[in-house]
Amino acid sequence: MELLEEHEDILRGRAELLQQMESHREQLNTLRTQQVKEREAARLRNATLLQDLQMIEDHLKVRQLPHPQLLALQTKYWASVEESLPAWEHFLLGKGPHPTDGPGQIPRRAKRIPSTSKDQGLPPRPKPRPAR
Repeated sequence: MELLEEHEDILRGRAELLQQMESHREQLNTLRTQQVKEREAARLRNATLLQDLQMIEDHLKVRQLPHPQLLALQTKYWASVEESLPAWEHFLLGKGPHPTDGPGQIPRRAKRIPSTSKDQGLPPRPKPRPAR
């Protein structure tokens, strides 16, 4: 009798293990199916991006260069900007006067003296009007 009961216990344990294995296999299959779908979506997305990049590259190859006079003006402009940058640097950093201000001129951006009123930052109050 003991052997029969032990045999039945072993068979029940085996059935439980088989059920767990089947459940685990189904979960793995679901996961694999989901991964396949995600891979396919990523592949399509990447293919679309590659096509877009190829179209942009082709468009850039076909596009004509700007007119030589425009290129010359553009080059002169940037050279002028680079030349005048040291003169403007202190002003742009807030450390010096405007570069075009002369010795006798009023600075263009004079520093504001903060007011000491307690309503600082608020608009002035309207003046009372007499009743009609």
